[in-house]
Amino acid sequence: MSVLALQEYEFERQFNEEEAIRWMQENWKKSFLFSALYAACILGGRHVMKQREKFELRKPLVLWSLTLAVFSIFGAIRTGSYMMLILMSKGLKQSVCDQSFYNGPVSKFWAYAFVLSKAPELGDTLFIVLRKQKLIFLHWYHHITVLLYSWYSYKDMVAGGGWFMTMNYLVHAVMYSYYCPAGGRL
Repeated sequence: MSVLALQEYEFERQFNEEEAIRWMQENWKKSFLFSALYAACILGGRHVMKQREKFELRKPLVLWSLTLAVFSIFGAIRTGSYMMLILMSKGLKQSVCDQSFYNGPVSKFWAYAFVLSKAPELGDTLFIVLRKQKLIFLHWYHHITVLLYSWYSYKDMVAGGGWFMTMNYLVHAVMYSYYCPAGGRL
């Protein structure tokens, strides 16, 4: 066993990435439907909220942020460990240009979890709309494009996805960890 070998958890070992990739190949276009519904909900929600008082959602926001922080921290640790293993054992080129991230022993589960998480993460915007906070274009543009790109690239196992997912997990781990206590004060 290599010094750089990673310990797989049982759920990671049992995850069937071939079935997950096949499902995504058959269903990735649903990301367009999710994106359209998301945009419609933003516009409709903002219209409805014009006539209403903002909602007090501190506790649900803290719980939402805590859940996504924990998920993102685990995702960042597991995918980051795998990417460092590839980087240290096979080099930068292999870590960027290889598709093994999608079926690697540790990363295969976390790659699929990442892709699927982009749909429920659209819920971030619900808190902004219901609390009548300023919603900038970049926020919802980011959510739509990351959802579309993630679902599209997972089905084709696009090289470079490992770094994209790892960086996104890491940024979200920091961001949601910040928003968790901040959400209680907002």
